[in-house]
Amino acid sequence: MQVSNGQCRRKPDGVPVHYERRCPDETTLYRLVQEHAATFFAQAEAATEAHLPRFVKDEFDAFLECGILAHGFLRLRCGDCGHDKLVAFSCKRRGFCPACGARRMAQTAAHLVDHVIPAVPVRQWVLSLPIPLRLVLAAQPQWLTPVLRVVHRVIRRHLLGQAGLKADEADAGAVTLIQRFGSAANLNIHLHCLVLDGVYRRRTEGAPEFVPVPAPSDAALQAVLHTIIVRTMKLLTRQGALIEEQGQTWLADIDGESDEARSLKALQAAACTYRIALGARAGQKVLTLQGAKPRDGSFRQALCADIEGFSLHAGVRCEAHERQALEQLCRYITRPALASERLQLNAAGQVVLRLKTPWRDGTTHVVMSPLEFMQRLAALVPRPRLHLIRFHGVLAPNARLRAQVVAQAVPPADQAVPPTECEGSGTPHRPTRPGWARLLKRVFDLDLEHCPNCGGTLSIIAAILEPAPIEKILTHLGLQARAPPRSPARRDARHAA
Repeated sequence: MQVSNGQCRRKPDGVPVHYERRCPDETTLYRLVQEHAATFFAQAEAATEAHLPRFVKDEFDAFLECGILAHGFLRLRCGDCGHDKLVAFSCKRRGFCPACGARRMAQTAAHLVDHVIPAVPVRQWVLSLPIPLRLVLAAQPQWLTPVLRVVHRVIRRHLLGQAGLKADEADAGAVTLIQRFGSAANLNIHLHCLVLDGVYRRRTEGAPEFVPVPAPSDAALQAVLHTIIVRTMKLLTRQGALIEEQGQTWLADIDGESDEARSLKALQAAACTYRIALGARAGQKVLTLQGAKPRDGSFRQALCADIEGFSLHAGVRCEAHERQALEQLCRYITRPALASERLQLNAAGQVVLRLKTPWRDGTTHVVMSPLEFMQRLAALVPRPRLHLIRFHGVLAPNARLRAQVVAQAVPPADQAVPPTECEGSGTPHRPTRPGWARLLKRVFDLDLEHCPNCGGTLSIIAAILEPAPIEKILTHLGLQARAPPRSPARRDARHAA
């Protein structure tokens, strides 16, 4: 019997990718959460005199069960040779689990390219916000929807102007992916908008016509960003999220805010400003290491506008035929907040996080104590039922032109709907998200749906959930039958740093 729920190990060029069973309890991230989560909860509750929100604690608990066979698994068997395989359950959370984040990344990218984004040029518009607005949208996520409406309306008007068409003659389309983190595990809410690089002109008969537009000039990009800023600030001021007095703008206090929300807001504010929220070093900046040469301060990206802390970048474009490049771009945008290979402990027991790319000042690593790192993880957890992918214009779910515009990929033969279900019923086939095995086949060219011994099909024969059979099977296989123990809160949690 084989045990699975694994990961892919990249090999040098020309060598096939190797698949190994994932052992989350052997990673640095798992051991940190296992040893320090309870102490962090006690520290946060002692410092703020309030409990952390339940969804934050559930995120930590679910992560410690993700991929652990002792918490249950599926049993697969080959009908031809009897080969068995065990697959552990995953937490499927959206906070900081690298494995579930990688699965969601590949799944979302495949779905967008196959079933949502049509075969037309696509330009990425990235809107970065000042730190105060990042905190506003983190603490009050209900403002994300109206802010996104403002952003899409301004970009849509720009595209219509470039095409020489009016609002009643054509419409634009976009998919916005809300990214909540930076490379230093900091809280950085910014918007990645995959905008169709043109507009669809309506026709009285037949399918709409796509009209491409030229790339925006630097002056046009500056004007678009200025309009977004003015309208966004007016919107948030009118809605009460901001207060404007004597030419100054302030963050408004939230009336009726619960103790749990205030305790989380303190963590979010520190994570937004690269500071420490709790402990002996509260309020101080995190330690950084500079291992690269600082970049020239005069360097300026192409097609990038910056105004008073806002930034708008539109320099990345995928042509209509570059579907693989578009899928890679979608994966980059939807990547998980943390990568296990960038996390390690130094000799002093501190957490060293290697940045994906060096900062302008040459910073390559961020150093935190384990409890300071727990604070970052808690701030990254999104609220339940908060949609991080939004659709606009012709790609919106209820748009009139959506059925004529969105990509309609033909499902593979082994995923095809039986004729009795799709023919003659008048109901089109609804695309389904690909499973993990199909994603690995697509991304790494690994086939996990078939038996490695005889090539037969592996089928699920049982879901093992009860402790007694779990322990019996794992003991028989010589595997760890008990879940890794969690360290209790230390007595000095009140003053822990």
